[in-house]
Amino acid sequence: MKLSDKQIDSELGLLGEAWQRHGDSIVAAYKLASFPAALAFASTVGHLAEAADHHPDILIQWRTVTLTLSTHSAGGLTLADFNLAKQIHSLPIKST
Repeated sequence: MKLSDKQIDSELGLLGEAWQRHGDSIVAAYKLASFPAALAFASTVGHLAEAADHHPDILIQWRTVTLTLSTHSAGGLTLADFNLAKQIHSLPIKST
């Protein structure tokens, strides 16, 4: 079920500054220590996403991995987006 603006704001507050709302999506960019580290991070996110059956858009630009989450079938943000974002946010990330 699509979340209300109030629910979205509440969920974003639990994630900290890494995740920002962009329309009907939430987006986070992670800068890793190296290109191989960015690939490994994206792979880990992929495994989490597959287990959750909820797949983000993943953009890798050298050491930066940008993740975009939205529930297209619901036409916006749902708890599935925030649940996956929380799992990603809890990963141990070695950044620069």
